[in-house]
Amino acid sequence: MSKSKYIFIASMNVKKEFEDLFNEVYDVEHIPYLLEVPGVNKVTRAKGMPFAFSIAGETKEMDSSNQQFIAMYEIDNPDVVKSSEWSIAVEKGRWSTHVREHTSERSHFMYEYI
Repeated sequence: MSKSKYIFIASMNVKKEFEDLFNEVYDVEHIPYLLEVPGVNKVTRAKGMPFAFSIAGETKEMDSSNQQFIAMYEIDNPDVVKSSEWSIAVEKGRWSTHVREHTSERSHFMYEYI
């Protein structure tokens, strides 16, 4: 069982022509840098997709979410994402200089495990 007590979620879109760069930098640089931050235990990424599911005796068709990409950070406490170590890590590598400007509709959420 994870020792994490919170999950921080970042969701966003990226311009289609920069999607390959976005994925490369996120996986090869951004996540490894953030995993070095004390209190960050795991990072999982996902891409939205349309789907269907059954509820109340019918099948419901759903579009993908408004933000196409999400990253879920399992962390020890909410202070992790405002620490000086986090602040430094999110600016490292090509994320701040080559990728961030091509993202849009960013949202950030904090959840506590129950």
